[in-house]
Amino acid sequence: MLHYLRPGTLQLAALPPLTLYIHLPWCLKKCPYCDFNSHAVPAAGLPEQAYIAALLADLEAALPLIWGRTVHSIFLGGGTPSLFSPAAMDQLLGALRARVRLEADCEITLEANPGTFEKDRFRAFRAAGVTRLSIGVQSFSDDALKMLGRVHDRAQAIAAVEEAAQAFDTFNLDIMYALPGQDLVALRKDMALALTLAPPHISIYHLSIEPNTYFAKFPPQLPEEDTAYEMLDLITEMTGQAGLQRYEVSAYARPGHACRHNLNYWKFGDYLGLGAGAHSKLSFAHRVVRQVRFREPALYLEKALAGAFVAQETQVSRSDLPFEFMLNALRLKDGFALQLFAERTGLPMTAIEKELQLAQEKGWLERDLTTVRPSVHGYDFLNDLQSLFLQVQA
Repeated sequence: MLHYLRPGTLQLAALPPLTLYIHLPWCLKKCPYCDFNSHAVPAAGLPEQAYIAALLADLEAALPLIWGRTVHSIFLGGGTPSLFSPAAMDQLLGALRARVRLEADCEITLEANPGTFEKDRFRAFRAAGVTRLSIGVQSFSDDALKMLGRVHDRAQAIAAVEEAAQAFDTFNLDIMYALPGQDLVALRKDMALALTLAPPHISIYHLSIEPNTYFAKFPPQLPEEDTAYEMLDLITEMTGQAGLQRYEVSAYARPGHACRHNLNYWKFGDYLGLGAGAHSKLSFAHRVVRQVRFREPALYLEKALAGAFVAQETQVSRSDLPFEFMLNALRLKDGFALQLFAERTGLPMTAIEKELQLAQEKGWLERDLTTVRPSVHGYDFLNDLQSLFLQVQA
């Protein structure tokens, strides 16, 4: 800890909220578009107990870095975390509660796929302590699901969402758009069915071709860029009519159902990542540090036996902090409070004043005495807006 608490160039008045991300890296099979750290289930089956033991050892090794801090949310991502049994999830969450202080109404999200759906399974996850489900539906079109390599079909997706609605007070649907062969008519049909199921939250993702994926080697023909913009406009219109408001670039929610875990990311909060390939961002009085765990599950388990989990650690430089903050905070439709920049980076607002003025002149940004937010035009050119803060001299 002395290494992290030594004097440095930053001066953080207070530490940001802390969340916990846990990566469970296995799937039934790898999807052709996926560039996440996911791996097919081993022939010998899921190493549930060995992996949970590694996660807890990882946490215990990291406890000095977060000692005394409250965890405000937990996100169990993957991979397909719902492949783990409800009993294993109950064991894991119970062990986490015994080791860290959780906020009284801590949001605990579990990613689940309809292909792993079994009757009453979601209820068992709820009984284990999961408070929010994120369901990887992607589409309600059987043709689209087949093209995307998903293991579920339309009927399974609908059944999973209906079961989630009965078991959870809040849940999310992951939906993709700009799919090969998709037009506005097909998207409207897909979204209409999704909204008929009354999800409190929808995350919308443009299908993109990522390196080192099957689609990168054999790229499908995606809709034109102008068509994709029209699709996003249609999504925003339909979700708004259904009572879901866009609060972040890729997220729409009913009042009170925004994902608190993701909001912490966008507000440049802290997060401790546990599990194969997990990333962490941790703040100390004089520095901000990023860590990456070993990526391969077998190597992560091997390193767990030696008590060495972190593959890479870097300190975020003063010059990188403005861009990292703005890269996240400008995703929020309502922007951020001016004082948050100083609180989370330890830098004065004057560090980005020139860039803020330039963004205003371009019509990409709006601000008043307390708040900075992207304009409607700026939201359409978010990458260009964010890139203005790449070369800040802090």
